[in-house]
Amino acid sequence: MKTIRDLPPLNALRAFEATARLESVSRAAQELHVTHGAVSRQLHALEDAVGQPLFVRQGRGLGLTSAGEQLRDNATDAFERLRDGWASLRRGSEQAPFVLACPGSLLARWVIPRLDQLGRDLPELKLHLAAQEEPFSPALSSLGAALMLASPPFPVAWQVYELAPEWIGPVVSPRYAGMVPLQTQPSSVLQQELLLHTTSRPQAWPDWAQAEGIAFDSLHYGQGFAHLYYLLEAAVAGLGVAIAPRQLVADDLVAGRLLAPWGFQQTTASWILAAPRRGNDKRLDALANWLRQALASDRPSLP
Repeated sequence: MKTIRDLPPLNALRAFEATARLESVSRAAQELHVTHGAVSRQLHALEDAVGQPLFVRQGRGLGLTSAGEQLRDNATDAFERLRDGWASLRRGSEQAPFVLACPGSLLARWVIPRLDQLGRDLPELKLHLAAQEEPFSPALSSLGAALMLASPPFPVAWQVYELAPEWIGPVVSPRYAGMVPLQTQPSSVLQQELLLHTTSRPQAWPDWAQAEGIAFDSLHYGQGFAHLYYLLEAAVAGLGVAIAPRQLVADDLVAGRLLAPWGFQQTTASWILAAPRRGNDKRLDALANWLRQALASDRPSLP
């Protein structure tokens, strides 16, 4: 049975292959990004392992012995097949569907409305979407990446692209019965309202109130919803004042379905694209850049 012990020292073989191909220890060292001495030591180690010389001096250069020529031919073939196989594997990985997970509210209210533009801008990205509510969940480890709102510190096992700061603020429909007296009043008027809220993010209203200089224990809560998506649908339906991340209501604000009379406050969270640290998928950089630009483009038309 063949084992790893039946192979030559692989680092030494790599140094030999480069030296034989380039006919120079110095050029091999430059290609491998190591010192001349490091390559020389690897060559001596390989000669010791094989039990005979592989190079002979020819003037100022190096020549191969018959054993060296035989090893060169085998090593060159092996490395070429390895390079070809690795390139094929990388191409296959980059052509496979890229699975992007994100919470259902982000998926429905921000990602899906922009899918058509994403497809036009990144036609090579075969994107599959998956709803996932739990940030940095082990269930995400088999996926391509996750788009989420999260606050640092981030887990070290994840590669994180920070895309945009999060801004949150109260939003209300023009159809809301109490809208007329509300819209000309300062934000403190919301202490008198029964506020729509979501159980998935109970700190949203208190965080906003603190930033506004309002005692959060003076707020009064009305109807609660399990998910942010339902909360915002209730706000659009005119059921009350809700709290929301700015980008998730960008389209509603532009269309006039929602108003943000009291503006938005920046939080400690950010929109991030996160992926488990494994290899280097070039699609991650392209997707992160696109998301960063798309999130920034929502900004100018908003309060």
